[in-house]
Amino acid sequence: MCGIVGYVGPRQASDVLLGGLARLEYRGYDSAGAAIMSEDELVVVRRVGKLVNLREAIAGKPVPGTVGIGHTRWATHGAPNEENAHPHVDCSGKIAVVHNGIIENYMELREELAANGHVLRSETDTETVAHLVESYYEGDLTAAVIKTVRRLTGAYALAIVHLEDPGTIVAARVDSPLIIGIGDGENIVASDIPAVLEFTREVLVLEDGDVATVTANGVSVVDAAGRPADSEMMHIEWDLAAAEKGGYEDFMLKEIHEQPRAIRETLRGRMDATGKMQLSELQMTEAQLAAVERVFIVACGTSYHAAVVAKSLIEQWARIPVEVEVSSEFRYGNPIVGEDTLVVAITQSGETTDTLAAVREARRRGAKVFAITNVVGSRVTRETDGVIYTHAGPEIGVAATKTFTAQIAALTVLALKLAQANGMLDQKRVEALWEELSHIPEIVEAILADANDIAECAAEYKDANSSLFLGRGMGVPVAMEGALKLKEISYIHAEAYAAGEMKHGPIALITSEVPVVVVATQGHTYEKVVSNIQEVRARGARVIAVATHGDQDIQRHAEHVLYIPAVSEALSAIPATVPMQLLSYHIAKLRGCNVDQPRNLAKSVTVE
Repeated sequence: MCGIVGYVGPRQASDVLLGGLARLEYRGYDSAGAAIMSEDELVVVRRVGKLVNLREAIAGKPVPGTVGIGHTRWATHGAPNEENAHPHVDCSGKIAVVHNGIIENYMELREELAANGHVLRSETDTETVAHLVESYYEGDLTAAVIKTVRRLTGAYALAIVHLEDPGTIVAARVDSPLIIGIGDGENIVASDIPAVLEFTREVLVLEDGDVATVTANGVSVVDAAGRPADSEMMHIEWDLAAAEKGGYEDFMLKEIHEQPRAIRETLRGRMDATGKMQLSELQMTEAQLAAVERVFIVACGTSYHAAVVAKSLIEQWARIPVEVEVSSEFRYGNPIVGEDTLVVAITQSGETTDTLAAVREARRRGAKVFAITNVVGSRVTRETDGVIYTHAGPEIGVAATKTFTAQIAALTVLALKLAQANGMLDQKRVEALWEELSHIPEIVEAILADANDIAECAAEYKDANSSLFLGRGMGVPVAMEGALKLKEISYIHAEAYAAGEMKHGPIALITSEVPVVVVATQGHTYEKVVSNIQEVRARGARVIAVATHGDQDIQRHAEHVLYIPAVSEALSAIPATVPMQLLSYHIAKLRGCNVDQPRNLAKSVTVE
């Protein structure tokens, strides 16, 4: 959510800021701005709308200078207008601040600052930071920032410049990601890694409470008390090319096609030569895993749907009861977790605020907690007992695709591990399931190679205003994810239900204008699903069925059939999801929507 880039070095700052912000556009935003040290003045340029508007403004009136900060804002406090866009400045116009997160006590600070004669011009919480720094500044910008952050309650990633200290950026963070790309005679502050990859793959990760003083020649980091901090350096394995479109029209389409590789990388090395599932990252012994009496999974959005898949697999294979809860509700519901509970936190970014809060609450109650995430060094990796990485590579499209299927792959390994540890699956069964799981990437490749019928189907339904997604068993979370994808990127209203629930209300919505997408792959509930299809067709619905190759009978019950290769019911979620992704993608493209940057959405939700 929002993007920060700060640069200090020999290059023109405006070029670096605009390039870095462009690589963070996927995070979601509605305005953009930059503050650049230009000779003896601090020049601030802000524009509403897309980054191109800021780019054109700077091109029309170039701002020379080699130090600056930039921002793309997703509105929280105040409307998305130029006055509320970042950077924000103090009364003197010498201090500029960009900020991700929310300052929860900003109204109290605002009233205090106004009483002391400060004039605040925006509706934002961020502007209070600029004025606090102004009030504390006595010739040392870092000292002023340390005093300022001690006054702040909430989440923040900050980058701050002062005209009287023209070669310095001071950065600080709490509960909002911030990194520093370490270059040769230049350094770059950013809220995410893609912004720095053009210049370096050496990254310093700031911890909560850190305050960093960044110059062209070095970085020094202290904690909130002013003591030297031990920040983690990280080498980024993937390069800028991995974050570019690579010939695809959109990042989303590229990432859909990257799913076979992402799944393979996530599964790589997970079974050793003796047939044991390998999850050493959990830092739990076989005996400890066997003693787990309950699993609690917390997640948001797409990750929640992956959790529902995991619930089915763990309960089926390991016979351990599993609860799945939306992260934002977990800590407010007085959850029943303890030493016999394994809590799994799923977060693509590793920085999701609600999921991090759930992790802290679970650990406070004594549970063993581990994370599934796609981002090495993210916050969740440092707050849990262990972590499983999905190895999906950078996902730029806001709507999750490859990270979802990679999460399911990782969770499937976890389910097998638990079942193996407690003896609920014998070795022969584990090896058979692993063999089939290892071939899922090939199945996904086959679906992607023969997807013309999906594009043709999309053309028929692009003008729908509402839709329903149905499934049973493993088809329920697949339907949930399919509905989410369609609403996220095409703005068509979509709801998902367990198919048996249709008669309990949703069937009242069925008309010939409401397409119904049904997961009808082979499984023990197949005949029931066919009956549900007949119920909606009897009321005029047009049906799109996702079915198994060789099922000719289903064609009598659906206007369109999207086939996937045969796979066991337990492992059907990943293959059945891919046609849903492509259907949503093609419908959105036909409607003229921006599939990579859907309106109002952000890639990483770092506020509650």
